[in-house]
Amino acid sequence: MTALHLVASPSGATPPSPSGATPPSSSGARLGTPDPMQAFADAHNALSMAAYYLRQPAANVPGATRKAVQALAALRRLDAMVQGGAV
Repeated sequence: MTALHLVASPSGATPPSPSGATPPSSSGARLGTPDPMQAFADAHNALSMAAYYLRQPAANVPGATRKAVQALAALRRLDAMVQGGAV
């Protein structure tokens, strides 16, 4: 499994891109474009966190419930994308 670590850059500045990298605005990607892989990853992450909350000695049931609801929302988005409907 690969981990992604996000670090906030100081003063909100954008870090310089590696040489040869194209900025997102010129790559053709649009913000708000539905991505099935992202919806799947969101569902997987939310369910993993729900299971983690429940495995703790003092089970965090409200937190697990919240994450399960987030996972269901992501699965519904994924289903809508697969069916060709609007998200």
